[in-house]
Amino acid sequence: MKILTVIGARPQFVKAFVVSRELRKNHEEIFVHTGQHYDENLSNIFFEELNIPEPEYNLGIGSGTHGYQTAEMIRGIEEIVDKENPDVIILYGDTNSTLAGAIVGSKSDVIVAHVEAGLRSFNWDMPEEVNRVLTDHSSELLFAPSETAVNNLKDEGITRGVHNVGDVMYDAILWARDAASKRSNILEELGLEKNGFILSTVHRAGNTDDRERLEGIMNGLSQASLPVVLPIHPRTEKRLKEFGLWDEFKEKINFIEPVGYLDFVRLLDVAKIVATDSGGIQKEAFFLDTPCVTLRDDTEWIETVESGWNVLVGADTDYIVDELNREWVLPSEKPNPYGDGEAAKKIVEVIEYAR
Repeated sequence: MKILTVIGARPQFVKAFVVSRELRKNHEEIFVHTGQHYDENLSNIFFEELNIPEPEYNLGIGSGTHGYQTAEMIRGIEEIVDKENPDVIILYGDTNSTLAGAIVGSKSDVIVAHVEAGLRSFNWDMPEEVNRVLTDHSSELLFAPSETAVNNLKDEGITRGVHNVGDVMYDAILWARDAASKRSNILEELGLEKNGFILSTVHRAGNTDDRERLEGIMNGLSQASLPVVLPIHPRTEKRLKEFGLWDEFKEKINFIEPVGYLDFVRLLDVAKIVATDSGGIQKEAFFLDTPCVTLRDDTEWIETVESGWNVLVGADTDYIVDELNREWVLPSEKPNPYGDGEAAKKIVEVIEYAR
């Protein structure tokens, strides 16, 4: 069977590597990298660390408006599908790369498989929400990470082809946590100790492109009682400088260059708290028993909030400060709604019987 895997952003590289390991045992897989993340530390280093084969195709789309990115990706992916004639297209998450692959696949003689199907924030102002909903309604195989995701699909009338396989990120983190503890020297390089710092990431357009929200978040982070380490996303650095906020906050927050996956997992594993607007990092923090303060007004990973390991604070400075500085009392019991760490094997088994 020939599989075409479309990826373009950091979280997708991580998710794809665990599925790819299973697929390539018996099947041909072709990687299409859209180039949505084009910074080397946000892209190439993940292929090296995770031992993912170099993509057969790199579209090199880079930055641009949602319309430009998605249109260019559709054009490029369509040409590859016509040339390679795959049996299945695998898509991950909720990026523009995901939507572009879904549009091409739905108009071709190919099975569209969506990993992380059924996630909903119920916020249509998020481009990611639009992408994930449209992708789900264009897919024939929907791999849900939780029962909540299955129910979300059912509420939208989608029941055929839905499989609750658990979360591929759980598969990945089980491997990465062990590998990072042995291979990463990031703590020594930055002079950090376990539980002695707060890790943060800020990259979503809804936060970075809104000056008031970005300033509110940075003000909150800068008032934390522990040092804040923030691997700076290119978009975030650009906006801070455009808004005239860079000089103020670079003195209060430890902005560092983007780091590789294993270094990041190591930081996340030993941080006291993580403050993030990333969907995937909320979940990774949950897997690693690191309390999470989410810099958004909603989340698709509602189970992490309901279990007491995650709190939504939006861009409210006072709320951010309160949550970063309070003494967290975590639940004595922790649920495991995201499977058993065998999601990749289950996904491949379903795909094998689908054609």
